[in-house]
Amino acid sequence: MTVEEAIRTSIEYEASVRDVYGDAVGRAESDGARRFFQLMADEEQHHLDYLEAKLPELSETGAVTSGGLETAIPSRDVIRESVASLGDRLGDNVGRVDIQYLEKAHAVERETCEFYRRMVGELPSEAKALFSRFLEIEDGHLDLVQAQLDLANGTGYWFDVREFNLEG
Repeated sequence: MTVEEAIRTSIEYEASVRDVYGDAVGRAESDGARRFFQLMADEEQHHLDYLEAKLPELSETGAVTSGGLETAIPSRDVIRESVASLGDRLGDNVGRVDIQYLEKAHAVERETCEFYRRMVGELPSEAKALFSRFLEIEDGHLDLVQAQLDLANGTGYWFDVREFNLEG
């Protein structure tokens, strides 16, 4: 795959993820879920805008840079340390529709991460930095959605690690 094809495919992935979050905003059953989904939809729109700006850069210079790609989402380490605040964001009144959208979001975030991981492995070294940064951000999104799912479902797991056991 060429760098241009990778960017165009990335745009498709990011649009798909944004659309899941955008749809969830309008159907969320709780205010906390609505705020979370809106934050994530805005984040994905920022990614789309960034990628769309990379196409002219690639056309004009023959290369792409990775600078300027920011995220409103905390790092994976911060997410893992913030169980209480994440619970406050989503809240205790999570509806079934909210959980269904979290599950959809998890699936598309996972697929997007897999794509970026492939691009980091396949593309020439000069393009790897751009896709490595996207992989880092999308891995954080995946962790955040997983954390929200764990909290919403009350599974007793946090990032697939059992936090408590009711079986004595």
